Amino acid sequence: MNRPYVIINCAMSADGKIASPTRKQILISCEEDIKRMYRLRNNCDAVLVGIGTILTDDPKLTVKETYVQHPKQPLRVILDSKGRTPPKALALNDVSKTLIITAKGNKKTYNQSNVEVVECDTDSKGFIDVTYALDLLYKKGIRKLLVEGGGTIIWSFLKNRVVDDLYTFIGPYIIGGKDTPTVADGEGITTGEQITLIINEVKQEGSGVLIHYHPV
Repeated sequence: MNRPYVIINCAMSADGKIASPTRKQILISCEEDIKRMYRLRNNCDAVLVGIGTILTDDPKLTVKETYVQHPKQPLRVILDSKGRTPPKALALNDVSKTLIITAKGNKKTYNQSNVEVVECDTDSKGFIDVTYALDLLYKKGIRKLLVEGGGTIIWSFLKNRVVDDLYTFIGPYIIGGKDTPTVADGEGITTGEQITLIINEVKQEGSGVLIHYHPV
């Protein structure tokens, strides 16, 4: 399979949480990490999230000129197996193009000329098959892909062993809650199938710590 170079970028609390127990977005990154994130996004051909992130956070998934002069807006990719992306979602604005990947039979039509919807295969649990999605993106000219979440999407990429870089910013906070979303949700591993990482770099980033991993 030909696929883009895949980078996961995420921010979590000191106890590994990425949102509140009610799944409400919490600002974990400091100003320095936000600037790094926008620069990373600017250097990628596309940025990808799942429908959960769209419905919960409603992100624009663009690059702000406040952080990057003359930004190169990436293609925005939404994995949305059931076709739930709202027509007024900010990720569908006309700042950049948006690709929605949905399951076969769930294709919706949007009035925006910058929005494309493509049907694809799903896995055994009904989620978008990420290997199929990566092949599709490669055929569309995407060579560097940034995956930003949420936890189920990140887990799906990791378990399929299609991640090249993992950047994790750890903020100096405790959120708690046994059901609070984490960086890698999904069904998790079975005994003896841990996803092993190599630490490439650890550095202080503002008020927190940034760890750069390479999956084995």
